[in-house]
Amino acid sequence: MKKSIIITAGGIGKRMETELPKQFLLLGGKPVLIHTLERFFAFDPTAQLIITLPKEWISYWEGLLLAYQIQIPHELVDGGQERFHSIQNALNLCTGDQIGIHDGVRPLVSSTTIERCFAGLHTAAAVVPVMRLKDSLREGNLTNSQYVDRTKYYLVHTPQCFDAQTLKQAYLQAYKPAFTDDASVVESIGIRPLLVMSNEENIKITSPIDLKILSALLEA
Repeated sequence: MKKSIIITAGGIGKRMETELPKQFLLLGGKPVLIHTLERFFAFDPTAQLIITLPKEWISYWEGLLLAYQIQIPHELVDGGQERFHSIQNALNLCTGDQIGIHDGVRPLVSSTTIERCFAGLHTAAAVVPVMRLKDSLREGNLTNSQYVDRTKYYLVHTPQCFDAQTLKQAYLQAYKPAFTDDASVVESIGIRPLLVMSNEENIKITSPIDLKILSALLEA
């Protein structure tokens, strides 16, 4: 089946303590977003690739493509006010029967994880990659808390993959703050996602320590 893959790169990197958005920071001598784009192109060169970017950073991205001689075909979409709106804009361009949505700042997603997510669409309309928790959990605050059974919880990763018709129907809704990812949007119309395992290196860059960890993993 034809695949469309949306790579979201609308962040401005407040927690990275840098003026440059985190998707453009260097990882192993190359911008993070280029790593991510290359991962999906290597997985399926025939897939439709779409990147959502803030309008004011599109020309910067185009400059990076020239500087690093990147010729991977992809389409650009202006990001919206919220991630939800960015996906809505990108869906207008999607032509695939299956749609994957991935955080642009998860550059070390493995081909195995991507394949596992799309393969899950043979039996489900929505598939979400997850990792089990390793640390113990407590619920409450610093002075009043209680133990939580960690076996009931998962960490949610991307790419989250969907039947195209189902995803487009879900995104006809108005935005709600409860929509923290694409699976939550689809779940609001009654579709329960299938969970599959992700890879541990599929870390989302949100703070400086994440970039250091990914740099070490890439070198290894």
